[in-house]
Amino acid sequence: MLGVLLFTLALAGPPFTPRRLSPYEMAKARWLLDHRLPCLGCHELGGEGGRIGPSLGELRRRRTADDVYRTIADPRGVAPGTIMPKVPMTDATRSLLTNYLLQVNARADHTPVITRLPVPPPPDSGGALYARVCALCHGATGGGDGPNARYLPVRPTAHADAAYMSTRTDAELYDAIAAGGDVMSRSNRMPAFGDTFTASQVRALVRYMRTLCRCQGPAWSTDDR
Repeated sequence: MLGVLLFTLALAGPPFTPRRLSPYEMAKARWLLDHRLPCLGCHELGGEGGRIGPSLGELRRRRTADDVYRTIADPRGVAPGTIMPKVPMTDATRSLLTNYLLQVNARADHTPVITRLPVPPPPDSGGALYARVCALCHGATGGGDGPNARYLPVRPTAHADAAYMSTRTDAELYDAIAAGGDVMSRSNRMPAFGDTFTASQVRALVRYMRTLCRCQGPAWSTDDR
């Protein structure tokens, strides 16, 4: 038992040690939140951002520095069952973001967190994943009208829009889910799920989106001849 505990502690690594950021570093972190990272798609900070997750204001009063760092690094390891994805970023960026969230002067918004939509079984089906993770922004039926959509600067893609979805290949849909909006030159508020979902789960989501729009991608992308 002691051996297992020591092994677990070794995997956890040393506690995160916060440091005071310079004005330049504070500005850089805010720029990353506004233009590159997806955090504000789900979390509110300074009156801006989604309401899926808890407010990031006054975070230092509610969470330890180590807890904030490890939650960003491995959301499901800290909170099993969370829908928060593991966002790819360097250790330096993760440290910068952690320090910024602990030092930024922003009041916590106490707007109730949006209730998650019902999750139909089976849990690994495309429809279940969509209801649990995507529908809060994209809408239960893919109309781009989920309860979190009004908090976003760009309306989420309407996956039920056949005219638009028929212009997108399955590969593009897969990449948008796996790599996130910023990589696809779309809204950075759309997070990457490639480090959270398996490849088969991402493909299941793509197939489910096709049922919402009742369409296929461009003919050149689906023609097997």
